[in-house]
Amino acid sequence: MQSSKRAQASEHVPTQSPVASGAPTHGRSAGRTDAAPDLEKRTSDEVTVVDPAMVRRAVSAAALGNAMEWFDFGVYSYIAVTLGHVFFPSGNPTAQLLSTFGAFAAAFLVRPIGGMVFGPLGDRIGRQKVLAITMIMMAAGTFAIGLIPSYATIGVGAPILLLAARLVQGFSTGGEYGGASTFIAEYAPDKKRGFLGSWLEFGTLAGYVGGAGLVTLMTALLSTHDLNAWGWRIPFLIAGPMGIIGLYLRMRLEETPAFAQLEKEARTQEKARREAEKRIGLREMVFGQWRAMLLCVGLVLVFNVTDYMLLSYMPSYLTSELKYDETHGLMVVLGVMVVMMGVQPFAGRLSDRFGRRPVIAAGCAGFLVLSVPALLLIRQGSLVAIALGMGALGLLLVCFTAAMPSTLPALFPTKVRYGSLSIGFNISVSLFGGTTPLVVTALIGATGNKMMPAYYMMAAAVIGGIAVWRMSESARRPLPGSPPAVETEAEAREIVRASRAAGAGSAA
Repeated sequence: MQSSKRAQASEHVPTQSPVASGAPTHGRSAGRTDAAPDLEKRTSDEVTVVDPAMVRRAVSAAALGNAMEWFDFGVYSYIAVTLGHVFFPSGNPTAQLLSTFGAFAAAFLVRPIGGMVFGPLGDRIGRQKVLAITMIMMAAGTFAIGLIPSYATIGVGAPILLLAARLVQGFSTGGEYGGASTFIAEYAPDKKRGFLGSWLEFGTLAGYVGGAGLVTLMTALLSTHDLNAWGWRIPFLIAGPMGIIGLYLRMRLEETPAFAQLEKEARTQEKARREAEKRIGLREMVFGQWRAMLLCVGLVLVFNVTDYMLLSYMPSYLTSELKYDETHGLMVVLGVMVVMMGVQPFAGRLSDRFGRRPVIAAGCAGFLVLSVPALLLIRQGSLVAIALGMGALGLLLVCFTAAMPSTLPALFPTKVRYGSLSIGFNISVSLFGGTTPLVVTALIGATGNKMMPAYYMMAAAVIGGIAVWRMSESARRPLPGSPPAVETEAEAREIVRASRAAGAGSAA
């Protein structure tokens, strides 16, 4: 299937399929006209003309993997109280909840290791192959949780097995987000990268909605005894068929145009240079990109602290700290996520039109100013007040979920993009995002101050604002190390024509 085309400076405009290493490329004229017979001979620029059908398949496959990851995280968070009863000794309910969130946070400790393994591997053997591997591991880890016997059945073996399954999930997830966002970013045309990237987090929200909806339904239909006995297993066992579907979609994808071009260039260069490009070490991915890595950590910090606070921690906060009815609390969060899904693509378009920096900066400013008022509304306890407070935080979070999937890949060049992004993303998530429920629960327990969630989000917003201030705008621009990407051959010819004019002006 012809999935992308290359408008290149040569005697004609060749095309190239974004296939895996070693696959042949094909050339033909990309709409040359008699009016400009030697247009392409006058410039050294190259332009990628994307195939819309392949882009849709790439976005769908990447988003489904993200949905599956967050389906599990959503279920784990929303059913945390039940998991505490199932996997940990009876006694103090707060201690059970802390133990459950401790197992939740443990998975994030191995995410950087997964990023260090899968990220460089994705830059070396290709994005598509590694994303297929992470899909298999995620599905297996989640499915395994649904098979673990309870603490009452096998004693201490139950929490140990739970922890092992969570570590498998965390290791595989270390290569998921960086690869999925890189995959979409390298397929997307420059002017629509924000819109198409926003569908990755649409998958996140869809996974959360699926997890929350299923838990809410089970909570409403099952007795506490049945939920503790067997009902909690259902969401985790669903991961098996979901993983098979996701793997099928990802195996049908071809490699991204940017990586395919890197492979092509490597094959035409001397062996030493090819090996240097193919085997970039962790030192180059981290220290060679130190400025971009720091920006990545800061942006991911505000993104994930607010994300995990709202979507993972708040259901338990409503139940355990505010003594709010569990079913009603879950339904409020579910409604907020549905609203976020509806707004998500439009916010992605805004980031294409006005830029990534203004959209992300608006989110940081909003969390800095509105976190306290929103939490005060939530603490009022009425359904309307909780919905308004959660809704305000959800709309602010969309500023991050819509813009980050296109912002983060643009921080790094093609040859280290998967690896550097995976490492930076997962270090930040592990230290700050995934630990949010555990840290905030502990802070409330130590201080007795139930406003801690607001203060935590405000601190994250300050750090995120500094990162936005220092980052460069990337909207409607090519990815670093990649040629311009457009939707039509007419746009490609226009870019070549503009480059020709610019080159003629420089020569004059």
